[in-house]
Amino acid sequence: MKKLLLSIALALSLIANNAFAFTPKSIVALGPGDHIHGMDISYWQHPAGSAIDFKKMYAAGIRFVMIKGADAHDVADAQALKYLKIDRPAAQAARLYTGFYYYAYLPDSVDPGFIIKDAQAQAQKVIWRLASIGGYNFRDMPISIDLENNCVRTAANGNCSKYMNRANVTLWAKTWLASVTAKTNRKPFLYSYANFLEQTLARDPELRQYPLWMAHYTLNPASSQPNQKTVGCYAHAWSNANCTAQWQMWQYTSCGIAGKYGVPGSRVDLNVFAGTSRQFLALMSRTWVPDVTDLLPVDEATTMTMSDPIASDTNVPVKITADVVRPDGTPVVAGTIKWQSADTTQSNGTQTVARAASGRFVLSIKGLPAGTYVGSVNFEDITGTHASNQLPATFTITQGVTPTPTPTPTVSKTPKPPVDTCAGQIRI
Repeated sequence: MKKLLLSIALALSLIANNAFAFTPKSIVALGPGDHIHGMDISYWQHPAGSAIDFKKMYAAGIRFVMIKGADAHDVADAQALKYLKIDRPAAQAARLYTGFYYYAYLPDSVDPGFIIKDAQAQAQKVIWRLASIGGYNFRDMPISIDLENNCVRTAANGNCSKYMNRANVTLWAKTWLASVTAKTNRKPFLYSYANFLEQTLARDPELRQYPLWMAHYTLNPASSQPNQKTVGCYAHAWSNANCTAQWQMWQYTSCGIAGKYGVPGSRVDLNVFAGTSRQFLALMSRTWVPDVTDLLPVDEATTMTMSDPIASDTNVPVKITADVVRPDGTPVVAGTIKWQSADTTQSNGTQTVARAASGRFVLSIKGLPAGTYVGSVNFEDITGTHASNQLPATFTITQGVTPTPTPTPTVSKTPKPPVDTCAGQIRI
């Protein structure tokens, strides 16, 4: 009897610590078209920091939830990490399966070697993020990369002034996907929309080896398949001969009724899984427990190199490009740079930083009066991953010609009617 009690106590302890747990042999498909129903969420589903009721979500038929867990930009990345730490355990406790997705930005480069390094660095960032939450457990779906933007440079008015071409986007995507697969032994999902897949990625058979999470709205999974145009279909790496697509998850609406699923706010993205219950559960067939070396570094040493400042007159911003690398020579995955004058009475101007790629920063300084400036370019990382660094820098600005202001005519604008962004979408 004593041995039996000890065995029961040990079993309860293991369950409490998630050492093992009951895994169902089937998942009830409660989504449209008898598909397994899912959702994806980010900080937008936490207005004013409000919590999501995952038990209500489960009761409403949702069985998996994809959580934004990382971002290429530091501020958005910290925000994603905050809610990943909250939402993943809460969702799993409510018997939901979880995955997380990474929002990627592509580098401003046409050098294949540099593009590969950037993709590897962004893959490393995701691996560190996964390691920081303990790796994959028995309720974790594979990571997904959100690749839907190939703009690599923006103009002053906010419009895109440069896009990465198809060959380089494909090279970047294949490198990122292969790097994460090699480390975690699971193939990541690639999330995008049909037009982007057709216009921006090559029809490369290597891409087709990775599971596709496709966004395609206005079509009902109960009666349709994604990838259809008004006439014909989209042609990309995942397209089939019969005009369908080889998709595993389909984000079929961004206008789900949030409150119905325990989500604060008015709308939420809904998804369906393409396969059977057995195929869905196979996604969780492998766990990955990180080694100590896989964990995110703390205050890791950095090396910075910098171009000579490009300065002319007061009408032209000063430009400084800096590269910051880790001890092994790979690019840093976080951080930014700024200019600091050694003379505290001098202005530091209005500074903007463009991340040309992982570890490469282009600093623009405007609003400085004519004069000679002596100071430093400082690398700082608010995440604490990489150590600070700095290099001395000197530049001279001459007085430019003062432009004659052109009066702006007053134009009365006719108010536009509000746009229904859910027009044509499924609202369930």
